[in-house]
Amino acid sequence: MSSIPTLVSQLIRPEILALHAYHVPVSAGLVKLDAMENPYLVPPTLRAEIAAAVSDAAINRYPDPNPLALKRKIAELLALAPDMTVLLGNGSDELIQLLAMAVHKPGAILLGVEPSFVMYKMIATFLGMRYVGVPLARDFSLDMQAMLAAIERDKPALIFLAYPNNPTGNAFSAAAIKQIVAAAPGLVVVDEAYYAFAEDSFIKHLADYPNLLVMRTFSKLGMAGLRLGFLAGSALWLNELEKLRLPYNVGVLPQLVAEKLLDNHDVLVAQAEQIKLDRSGLSSQLSAIAGVQVYPSSANFLLLRVARAQEIFEGLKQRGVLIKNLHGSHAMLQDCLRVTVGTPEENQKFLSAFNETIIQLA
Repeated sequence: MSSIPTLVSQLIRPEILALHAYHVPVSAGLVKLDAMENPYLVPPTLRAEIAAAVSDAAINRYPDPNPLALKRKIAELLALAPDMTVLLGNGSDELIQLLAMAVHKPGAILLGVEPSFVMYKMIATFLGMRYVGVPLARDFSLDMQAMLAAIERDKPALIFLAYPNNPTGNAFSAAAIKQIVAAAPGLVVVDEAYYAFAEDSFIKHLADYPNLLVMRTFSKLGMAGLRLGFLAGSALWLNELEKLRLPYNVGVLPQLVAEKLLDNHDVLVAQAEQIKLDRSGLSSQLSAIAGVQVYPSSANFLLLRVARAQEIFEGLKQRGVLIKNLHGSHAMLQDCLRVTVGTPEENQKFLSAFNETIIQLA
């Protein structure tokens, strides 16, 4: 009988063996500013309403496999045309996987930009699909010459564009994205995970392009624990993707709580507006520190470049603050850190710890 290591090496695909699992660091006891979460709880009265609704939930039963009421609320929120619909996913990660599975014919290519959301490339690898990453320009804008050349050369079946982009925070030129959609022979998915903090959306352009879908998650808006995402677009596309969705992919409690929160969408929007205000203040304070470059952001986080980023990251952890260390993750992100915009108190703790760490390292 072969040993477990031998069997693992024989049976697991080489590209999976070469991967590193998506790493989520331990955050207990730390000011958690590493995962682009909304730092605010919903108001106590709304929490009480949710608790009452949850107490009556039939968790002994399977969830509604096609929660029409929830989908209608989302469609109304987006003001979707009658021929458009939504597909619900267990977070946006599941939707990325469904899309890749649907178009993965022999030789099909998934194209993205780099640096961007790592799950586009990881999911392509999971499925054995070829991935092509087009580097962004030095200022993290789209390199249109390189993008259009890659589309002409590789004829990708699927393109993902995060708008705004993660981890850089910037929103690409809408005109450039339209040019990419028009040039693409396959599907283009505009990933609007950070739509609540941005100034623009491609939802209004869904009817203009037959190969366009828009993906969103409610995670950044304040529902990260629910793991609820959705695709919006033509029913002709989404009806085919529904065939690949695993049954009962969105649980009873996420469905119930999401409906209640969407009934109080104005509360979440008000929190997002506060985060945008605090983003501006945090950016100004960081920019005033010598040697710190802060990049423009249309998301709920800031990307900054500073010498000795690894040591600053460790210094922050020692002082009880957890942010995201991007140094070493991509050639364009050398000496880069990413910090989520927290509450005013959390932001101040971060700034104090950041300044103390820089002084210590000087």
